[in-house]
Order: sequence, then structure tokens, then C-alpha cells
Amino acid sequence: MKTVGIAYNDLIPEALDLAHAIVGELNLGANSWILRAEDAEDLYVRAAETDLVITIGGDGTILRVNRAIAPRGIPLLGINMGRLGFMTELTVPGVMEQLPRYLAGGMRVSEHSMLMASVYRRGEDEASVAEGPYHALNDVVLSRSRVSRVITVRAVIDGADVSTFRADGVILATATGSTGYSFAAGGPILDPLSDDVVLTPLASHVGLTTTLVLRPTSSVDFHLEGSQEAIISVDGFENHPIAPGDWVRITRSPYRARFLRANEHNYFWATLTRRLGLSLQGR
Repeated sequence: MKTVGIAYNDLIPEALDLAHAIVGELNLGANSWILRAEDAEDLYVRAAETDLVITIGGDGTILRVNRAIAPRGIPLLGINMGRLGFMTELTVPGVMEQLPRYLAGGMRVSEHSMLMASVYRRGEDEASVAEGPYHALNDVVLSRSRVSRVITVRAVIDGADVSTFRADGVILATATGSTGYSFAAGGPILDPLSDDVVLTPLASHVGLTTTLVLRPTSSVDFHLEGSQEAIISVDGFENHPIAPGDWVRITRSPYRARFLRANEHNYFWATLTRRLGLSLQGR
């Protein structure tokens, strides 16, 4: 690796200390940079001449950093200082001994599909200028903006009206994001390297109540009907207001998240129950 960037979660006091320790102990020096994960514009600029970005935090840190570097096609290596860490590769204990293997090259790169969402305001069609596009590694969620009110959503898949439902919201998740909000709402867990997407209603009262697994090339439109306002949330931290009559189109993103991996792919399944806080029965 010629140039290595480190993006850290500044809400974790130890994260910046670890970033400096990595630069110092591994003698990265002038061939490295350190930035906060929240500094998306700076990350995008610095990543132009970077071979690898190391994140220090958790999955949320990876989501923030990925939006900046995915257009560059640069691989990520996550060090977990958070909770679940589905996307992270390393933990803090022993990280100094393990990192040189990754920096030496030769590790496999795991590519994960992403979503692209565009927002159209009332009366606009696909030929109009949209807001966005917004790119998501985990999910795009259309949900109510008031705690006590449900929203009415008309779901259109590949141009076909599928259902109009009243619910707290609806999630469209990638395979990577299937272990997150979608899973908590009753959706299935997909192999993270799958390109399929999952549509999961949130507490649907009328209409579609079950999860749908869609092919990677599907185009999904969510039309906000009725009188209640809503919010579109991209990967849980980028939020945009949606008014009745507005609609959102979600397709596969041209970008892919790239992760540097030493563990075999079955490591995901081997650690799944532990990461979810579940125990294996009879073991």
C-alpha cells in the first residue's frame, strides 16, 4: 500500500489515539492521513490518491466513510470499536500485529452491492431534475415524520403497482443491510455478497405486510400518498423530508463498497449468532 488513510469516529475518544498509534508504530508517516469520518468532502478529496482507507469505529463509521470513497473504488478495512461490527474486519486487541498483513497486499477484496435513491417532488416525472442521487450501502427507509401517524405508500416495482399500504414506513435494504433495520422489522438475512434487495414494510396496517426479495436490477418507486409528511433516510444518517405527492425511485447504484478481507467468506455465518447477540441452542 502506497498511501493509507485513516478515518475515525470522533465520538469514541480512543479512536483518534489508535489512529496516531497506527501511523507511528507502523511507520506510515508521510504516506498516510487522518480525518474524522464525518468529514465527507475532505475524505472524498483525500481518497483520490489513496490505496486503502482504514476506519476506526463501528459499522456506522464505515457507512459514513463509504459514501465518500465508494465513487473512488477504494477498499476499506474496518477496525471495530463499536458494538455489532458486521462490516468490520479487525478488533482492537492484536490489531498492530495483524495490520502489516493487510498493508503488504495480497488480501482478497469483497465487493458489496449498493442502492441509489432519487427524490422527485409532486408532479415531477423521471425526466425532471431529481434531488440526489443518494447512495446507500445498507438501506433506504421511507418513514413517518410524526410519531403518532402512519403514512400511506404506493409501491411500484419495475413499473407494476404492487401494493398501497398504510404503515410506519418501508425499508429497501441491500444484502449487506439485511442484518440491520430490515432484520429488526422481520426481514430475512441475505448472504452479504448477494446482489438481491429486500423490501420490508414497517408495521403495516393495511396492504402489503410481508417482505419481498427482489432481483438486483429491480427499480422500486415509493409514492407518498394521503396527507402525512415523511422522511427518507439513507443509511440512517442522511435524512430528507418528503411531502404528500412526492415519490422516491430506488435502483442499483453504479458504485460498490469494497472491503479488504483475510477471513474466508464463511466467517460471516460462523460469527452471525454472536454478532446478533444470539446463542446456539444445544451447544
